[in-house]
Parts: sequence; C-alpha cells; structure tokens
Amino acid sequence: MAACFNFQGKTYDALLFDMDGTLIDNMMVHHEAWRIALAEKGMHMSIEQVKDEIHGVNHEILQRLFGDSFTLEDAQQFSWDKEAAYRRVYADDIVLIPGVEVFLKAAQDLSVPMALATAAPVENVDFVFEHLDLKPYFPVIKHAGDVQRGKPDPQVFEMAAVSLGVAVENCLVFEDSVTGAHAAANAGADAVIITSTHQQQEFAGMEHVVVFADDYLGLSLS
Repeated sequence: MAACFNFQGKTYDALLFDMDGTLIDNMMVHHEAWRIALAEKGMHMSIEQVKDEIHGVNHEILQRLFGDSFTLEDAQQFSWDKEAAYRRVYADDIVLIPGVEVFLKAAQDLSVPMALATAAPVENVDFVFEHLDLKPYFPVIKHAGDVQRGKPDPQVFEMAAVSLGVAVENCLVFEDSVTGAHAAANAGADAVIITSTHQQQEFAGMEHVVVFADDYLGLSLS
C-alpha cells in the first residue's frame, strides 16, 4: 500500500491517536482521581509517583499495586468508582487541546485513515465523544475493553492498524506519555509527542519520536 501523506518529510499510511492527554488535556484530573482513590485504600502516593507508576489499563495497574489482595470484583468496582469520579469532576471542563479539530479536519480532507487507540475504558471514550464532536474523524476506535495487554505493549496500536487495513509500522502515532511512546516504539511506529503531561527530557533516547509539540497549532500534513 502506497504511503498516503507526508509529515515532517516522512511518509505514512495512517494516524493513530491516544486520547487522554493527547486529544484532551485531562491527565492531571486522572492523576488526582487515582491519588484520592488509592489513598482511600491506604496507599498514599504523590502526584509525581502517580505520574510515574500509574499507566496502562486499570486491571493491570491494580494488579501491579495490590497483587492478589484485590478480587476481580473488587478491582472492577474500584475502577468503576474511580472513572465515574473522574467523569463527574471533568464534565464541565472538558476541552480539546488547541488545534486538534483543525488538524483532524485537515487530515480528513486529505482522506488520511485515522483511529483512536486508547487505554481508557469505553465509558470514558463515550464521555469524551458525547461532549466533543470527534466521532466523525474516527471510523476505528480501540479501547481498554478491546485488549488483553495495556501499553507499553503495542497491542492497541496493532489492532487499530489492522482495522484500518494498514501496517502498524507505517502509522504515525500521537501520544503524550512515556509509556505510550514506548508502545509506539514496540509497534515499530514513529510518534509525535504532545507535551501536555510529560516534558521532552523524559523521552530521552527515543529516536522514533519525530516531533514534540505543546499542541496541534503548528502541525500540518501534506
């Protein structure tokens, strides 16, 4: 399949987008929700610790933190309560990162295939799409409920690429987290990092990152 668009002098077949911290600037809300929820279970972490250690899909996070002390039902209830609290807190403040919609519209006008590939649960994806007009841009959506392995495993990117009918290594991934950047590298894909949550120096040595950007205002495709 011929590459269909150019970005920063390289050619790609499709765009794969993370959601939290990449399309919407919500990661600090998530971090605070995790900090509070964990404190209620007796695990006290700073925001910096949460940023460093809380990544991937929820059941994997809870397994790492609590081992077998959580039953499956406990983990599901914990995840549900935490995500519901996040949606309540964020509902009035949800907003796209500057330039996102213009960038997506330009990609759509160029007939660039696009997919959402997120570790968020489907309830959070629905929450975002209900508040923001993003659905027309993403014919393919993959979320936590679709995968068995969370980032940095590349499974969610691989599944999204297959659904688009392209090779994952020919996709350009948009991410905000170090873990997401590692997932892109493990997929063999280049990445654009939106620095909404992490600073550029935290991605040292990641040669597959082609651009760091605060937002989408200076980004363009051809």
